Amino acid sequence: LQVSPEQVILSHSPLRLFSEFHHKCVLVAGQGPVEENARNLGFKHVVTIEALRKAFPLLDMVDQSRRPKELPPPTTDFPTIEGVILFGEPVRWETSLQLIMDVLLSNGNPGAELEDIPYPHLPVLACNMDLLWMAEAKMPRFGHGTFLLCLENIYKKVTGRELKYEALIGKPSTVTYRYAEYLIKQQAEKQGWKAPIRRLYAIGDNPMSDIYGANLYNSYLKSAQQSQVEAAVKRSPVAASAQTEDQPEQREDCNISMESCESILVCTGVYRHNAEAPGNPEECVTETVFHGHRDFCFDPSLVEASYVVQDVHDAVQLAFKKENWS
Repeated sequence: LQVSPEQVILSHSPLRLFSEFHHKCVLVAGQGPVEENARNLGFKHVVTIEALRKAFPLLDMVDQSRRPKELPPPTTDFPTIEGVILFGEPVRWETSLQLIMDVLLSNGNPGAELEDIPYPHLPVLACNMDLLWMAEAKMPRFGHGTFLLCLENIYKKVTGRELKYEALIGKPSTVTYRYAEYLIKQQAEKQGWKAPIRRLYAIGDNPMSDIYGANLYNSYLKSAQQSQVEAAVKRSPVAASAQTEDQPEQREDCNISMESCESILVCTGVYRHNAEAPGNPEECVTETVFHGHRDFCFDPSLVEASYVVQDVHDAVQLAFKKENWS
């Protein structure tokens, strides 16, 4: 099976859509090739945590071994930072937490002397909100959501105000699912499919991100359909009546295409690792502790999957069966 790059969606992929920030000077945090990733997504002026630390060595003072031995000359030509992009959990949390706070509290000029704390602060766009993820260890590991939790609480403790996000990207954000739908429709056009895609199937092992996000997007689709029905009623009661009779032609006229997003939970990751899948979704143990991000309200129904299967193979077979492809 050959997969082209445009078929793969990473947590930061939807940042391509945020063109209003592509020409701003942005601080990027995370690990790996974050500068390269940012530029590939369209950002023209990128500053890394390491570049900021080198320009202002007096900011990173937690690790005594990294403190400058002599007082460095002041930095005078460093660009003003206009936004913060958080790709994922960094390696040195204390350094990233400190420098991101410095940028927010100084309105993008971390070498300046602090006078008044600016609020609203600079735009912050964060990708990948998973509190935990499953690796080889028996228990889940900290994810970027844990880092965001630290940053949010430090900001509030220092300023007395809430850290605000310009956008939260990655599961369970509807932005990610909308971007996925957009790419799926592009792929369908390339394959020459004539019939519109009506249903999405989202497969994941984490109820608090994968399943929550799929169900949240399903709610978004239902709400959008209802809004279009109400708009049709105002324009033409006859057209609205025809649509409620579930005629595909009328749905197309009203610009309704996607109908649902079905969530499929697999048991090979965060959820019941190495456990047998229950035969009935109603037998699932409902999550009682909300691991989702602060800005997403907890709704127990959103972490209950439409279907529960053992692994991805079973999930794909289930989708094929539901679409009468098997």
